[in-house]
Amino acid sequence: MGIDTHQQPVVYIRSDCHVAIAEGFNAHAQVEIRTADAAVVAQLVLVTNERLSHEQAALSEAAWQALGCPVEDEIAWLHHAAPVESMSYVRGKLYGQRLDDNSAAAIINDINAGRYSDIQLSAYVAACTGERLDVNETIAITRAMVDSGQRLRWANERVLDKHCVGGLPGNRTTPIVVAIVSANGVLMPKTSSRAITSPAGTADTMEVITPVQLGFEQMQQVVHDVGACLAWGGSVSLSPTDDIIIRIERALDLDSEGQLVASVISKKVAAGATHVLIDIPVGPTAKVRSDDKAHKLRQLLERTGAALGLDVRTVITDGSQPIGRGIGPALEARDVLQVLENDLHAPQDLRQKSLLLAAQLLEMSAVAEPGKGLELAERTLLSGQAWQQFQRICQAQGGFSRPAEAPFKHCVHARHDGVVAYFNNRFLARLAALAGAPNAAQAGIDLHVRLGDEVRAGAALFTLHAEAAGELAYALDFLDGHDDVIRIEEELTC
Repeated sequence: MGIDTHQQPVVYIRSDCHVAIAEGFNAHAQVEIRTADAAVVAQLVLVTNERLSHEQAALSEAAWQALGCPVEDEIAWLHHAAPVESMSYVRGKLYGQRLDDNSAAAIINDINAGRYSDIQLSAYVAACTGERLDVNETIAITRAMVDSGQRLRWANERVLDKHCVGGLPGNRTTPIVVAIVSANGVLMPKTSSRAITSPAGTADTMEVITPVQLGFEQMQQVVHDVGACLAWGGSVSLSPTDDIIIRIERALDLDSEGQLVASVISKKVAAGATHVLIDIPVGPTAKVRSDDKAHKLRQLLERTGAALGLDVRTVITDGSQPIGRGIGPALEARDVLQVLENDLHAPQDLRQKSLLLAAQLLEMSAVAEPGKGLELAERTLLSGQAWQQFQRICQAQGGFSRPAEAPFKHCVHARHDGVVAYFNNRFLARLAALAGAPNAAQAGIDLHVRLGDEVRAGAALFTLHAEAAGELAYALDFLDGHDDVIRIEEELTC
């Protein structure tokens, strides 16, 4: 039918079809569809449209792909899907029972096999949300997620990776760090997720510049040729369950500390990393809002990583305001390119943070001596080596292109004189998302001020970008009821 249902397979049949009547199918039932060569569990939608005959079933794009793109008029068998036995563990978890290796593996395997409906997936996400998973449960889920997909293995003794736990708009350090570190001969096969609750993930931003949907063999070839990649993890089936869960977390706007850790560590293990640096931004409106929470998350990441053979180190950073000027795929891509090209207009906070993270990775890889990593990172960036390496990565992945600008813009100005005293990161992220990011790659926010800046009434605070007039209007409606996105406080005079 050419209908995009994202990752959820859907099958459409007529409500008066003899199969529907004989099998007792109800709308939204989970049904198993089998052809001679493949099978998929799909959600059933009953239609009265006469476009379908009594002997036809139509498929959404996700179901069509899952069945291997069968030819039209191929025979298919439809049955009630078998009950999902692992849901008993999810229900148990909702009532306070703990998950062990067996129950975690059963749940993850069923999710990966497509046996969970979106309603059942929502129950699993809710069962794990907040801090409801302890360290042993987190390790069990992480191990199950690694086992559910393919796993890359490299000959190098040290394979580096980095990650940010998120919650801070902008902060697109990864492409810069990968370019600097891999330019020094360190293997860095970087896979990233798409956005969950933010206006852009690294994969969304990189997709503006170069293809990120690399197959398993293609990713291996890219890393073999240039020593690094910047790919979307979902395209190489590394911890594939993670992307299914992310889709539900995004829809519910929920995050789980344990699931976050399982997501991060499982993908690092599956990508073949040996040493990982994880950035934990802390701020009043970041994902992690206190030092106590940050230290707890640090312990959970390090213990889970160690249980799966990873050397995980963390760095707690300032999350009080966005990093860089751009929020949204294209605007963040612009910031990344400005830093790599040593542009005088590059955001200096993004440049400095990227250098500090790259310095730690260079020291972890033993390419730089302790205390010498920053000097090497700066030299690599200033000499143009990082920019050249970034271009090599992009060409190996399928080409390089520069981000375009959105056709619709609206500048928001200060209403009075004062000093920029506060950024509401959550509201900024929501505003960018309402403008269309990340699905509309050019949408987002371009910031014009930083904390501590003195501004006059009428000064530009930020510019909203949108690809459609309706999306811009939608974002402005939200902004109209939220005056605390950026707070300007009057200066106190003695």
